[in-house]
Amino acid sequence: MIEEFKNLNSEEAELMYKAPLLVSILIAGADEEIDKAELNEAVSLSKLKKITAREDLDEYYEVVSSDFEEKVEALIHQYPEKVEQRNKEIITELEKLNDILPKLDKKFALEFYESIKDMAKKIAESSGGILGYMAVGYEESKLIKLPMIKDPAQY
Repeated sequence: MIEEFKNLNSEEAELMYKAPLLVSILIAGADEEIDKAELNEAVSLSKLKKITAREDLDEYYEVVSSDFEEKVEALIHQYPEKVEQRNKEIITELEKLNDILPKLDKKFALEFYESIKDMAKKIAESSGGILGYMAVGYEESKLIKLPMIKDPAQY
C-alpha cells in the first residue's frame, strides 16, 4: 500500500486503486457497448500516467498501471451488460470516493481527482467523431466530468 493510503482501511484503498478502472469502464461503455478503442486508450493512458503523472501520483500509477488491461477486462465481467444497470453500479462505487478523498492529503486528493477527470475526457475523445468533431457522444458528455465525485478543493 502506498504511503498516501495509510489512513484508509483496505476496502477504501482498494477502491482508490480501482477508480481508474471504473472510470474507464463507465466512459467506454456510456454509449451502450463497451468501445474497444476507448478501452485501448484507457490502457495506454494508464501506462502513460505512470510516466507522466504529477510527482505525488507516481507511486499510485505504478501500482494502477500494473496489469491494467487484465484488471479492466476482469472487472467488466463483474458488472451487468445492460448499460443502465452497469452505470448505476459503477456510479454508486465512485460516489464512495466522496468519503475517502477527505481522508487523504489534500494535494494528493486534488491531483488524483484532476487525473481521473483527465482520463475520462481522453477516453471519451478517443473514439468516434468526424475529423475530431463530435468525438464525445451524448451519454459520455453527461459523465465525462465525473459529477458523482465531489471536487476535493471543496473540502
